[in-house]
Amino acid sequence: MASFERASPALKEILLRIYNAEKPIEVDHHLYEFGSVEYHIKSSVSEPQVTYLSISTPFLSQGVFLSYGLSPFTLKMVRQISTDVLHIVEPANDGYQLTLRLDFSKLPHNKESLNIITEVSSVQAVILSSQLKEMLQNVNSGDSSQGMYKPIKLIYHPKEPFYVIRQPQKIVAVFPMRFKDNSDVIIATSFFQELIDVVSLKKWAKVPPCNWSPIPPLELRGEPFEDLSTNGGFVSFDISSHHVEGKRLDKIVWSLLNFYAYVKHHVKCTRGFIQRRMRRRLDNLVEVLEKSRVEDGQIKKVQGWKKMRKMVASKSKMIKRRWGDLGKKIKRIRFRIKIHGFARFRRRWLKMPSFSSSTGYTKLQTNGNNN
Repeated sequence: MASFERASPALKEILLRIYNAEKPIEVDHHLYEFGSVEYHIKSSVSEPQVTYLSISTPFLSQGVFLSYGLSPFTLKMVRQISTDVLHIVEPANDGYQLTLRLDFSKLPHNKESLNIITEVSSVQAVILSSQLKEMLQNVNSGDSSQGMYKPIKLIYHPKEPFYVIRQPQKIVAVFPMRFKDNSDVIIATSFFQELIDVVSLKKWAKVPPCNWSPIPPLELRGEPFEDLSTNGGFVSFDISSHHVEGKRLDKIVWSLLNFYAYVKHHVKCTRGFIQRRMRRRLDNLVEVLEKSRVEDGQIKKVQGWKKMRKMVASKSKMIKRRWGDLGKKIKRIRFRIKIHGFARFRRRWLKMPSFSSSTGYTKLQTNGNNN
């Protein structure tokens, strides 16, 4: 799924087009994602094998990383993408946090080149993941200075913040859940309750414990009201030191960053499954009605909803025709009695206002005597 991919599809397409071009091409392109991430790709004919990539992305936490910029740990994670192809330009171009020099002449001429370009396209995910890794790696730091237990607000996708609270011997990640439709709230709530039941089993004892509450946890006391106003409750994970050992760290970080996307994907698939089951059930009921017959012979067969609609339309036409015949009879009875001079009196003193009708009408011709 595209929502779970680390690499930017648009950036990957541009880099592949530059790399696979038969002749050197001139590229000076700005690419925007999520309204806040900006890429600047520049390639010139004078240096056909070199492409410069600059990236501007909001930090995962403005309060922690904004004053320090990219940390040495983040720069190290970026260099590990490919030490031969990728080089960090210092200082970065104006308006960007990072500028990379890509030497496509060092790319191997096999399928490995596609993998390297894909990893380069995931540089924004690497930057944000490394920031969360730094937090999780210090679970047992033992630092309990003032303000250390204050919740840290993190934003990976716009309008989907979550919190990380450092506590003794563990880190708590809290996700305020918001949904647009009431049906999504019901599906997500049942999913959270089922998730808690599954995590409590012995089979999943090594995964971080999960909790769900309709009200904010005590750790978020004092946070802005707009961040805590939710309709889907709060999901929290308790992360200990053994959860971030070795390769588990990458899995934990990526799971936390994409928890919102995973829940939305689950809700969407569940809603689609329910709708398919309802349509199938409706088709079965219509099939039963089509096979049913009434013993008195008044209704022989019901041909689904279209047949029912035709029956209703025919009944309404028959009723209108009967009422029309009755109205004509009443008019004929009314005009049998003639009063001399009444037509002139009516035209002068009994003028009726004209009304417009969408259905139209037929003007009746009278045979009154004007003498």
